[in-house]
Amino acid sequence: MTLFLGLDGGGTKTAVVLVDTDGDDGAVLARWRGPGCSWLDDGVDAAAAVVRQGTHQVLAAAGRSADEVAHAFYGLPGHGESASTDVLLDALPRDALGHDRATVGNDVLAGWAGSLGGRDGINVVAGTGSITYGERGTHTHRVGGWSELIGDEGSAHWVARRGLNAFSRMADGRLPRTALYGLVREHTGIAEDLDLVGLLMQDLQAERAAVAGFSRVVTAAAAASDPVAAAVLDDAVDELVQQVRAVADRIGDRPDGAPTAVSSSGGMFSDDGFRDRFVARVAAERDAGARPRFTLVEPVLPPELGAVVYAIRRAGDPVPGTWSDAAPVQR
Repeated sequence: MTLFLGLDGGGTKTAVVLVDTDGDDGAVLARWRGPGCSWLDDGVDAAAAVVRQGTHQVLAAAGRSADEVAHAFYGLPGHGESASTDVLLDALPRDALGHDRATVGNDVLAGWAGSLGGRDGINVVAGTGSITYGERGTHTHRVGGWSELIGDEGSAHWVARRGLNAFSRMADGRLPRTALYGLVREHTGIAEDLDLVGLLMQDLQAERAAVAGFSRVVTAAAAASDPVAAAVLDDAVDELVQQVRAVADRIGDRPDGAPTAVSSSGGMFSDDGFRDRFVARVAAERDAGARPRFTLVEPVLPPELGAVVYAIRRAGDPVPGTWSDAAPVQR
């Protein structure tokens, strides 16, 4: 059996892919894109419907049956964050596939496996939320992913909240007004400063992704040399580097003294200024021997193929040579 299925879920979109590993190429037979599958946002029933639809669609598109799938990995947001809900999420593959040759885990596992090709190292995600995960041999550790209420430091939502708080202080006269103040007003089109409250809480219903979108105002202000916005981004990067350091402390550094590979993904890194800050901070980290502790690498595979890598590993099969030989490229 050489068919493997991978699902990378998120709050706004879900990607499913079916791969045939017969040969050395890891041929993609079918792909599917659909809505998000976060039980935290939409409930378990809605997540189950997306999982079921995505599974059935890729199998139908490839003209294959679920019985032919050697193993599947479903990376679902919020998995591992509620014991009672995990029981329900763990049951979704049987409903979708009709058998138990599948594993359910947090979507951060798919991102890690894809970004590093299943190799030892650390993956940092800073999108709407933030989370960091790493593996070295049998040692694994996750940091972050605590939700916007508790944490998500360094994420777009966190940056947006910090920026909006600064706007409120500028509006009150508690902080001098900088470019950030005018950019928030321009972005929202509000007539009065306090109208921002109604816009966020009533019109947008404080929706997580909508609030996170305000991070782009902060990055734009920082690009215009706004000192307040720049300080927010500097703090965000520091938070993410703390996550990397915490994971590395738990999984251990490389025994040969070489730097640990660190990959990054998520919307915050699409901003050049933010990414440059992160790269510089990570590159400045040193081990006990004053050697570089980390090296930044480009992602090898997208998360949905990372989910396939994870499925192959769970089945105990070798990862396709064309994937496993594609070593991460240093930045």
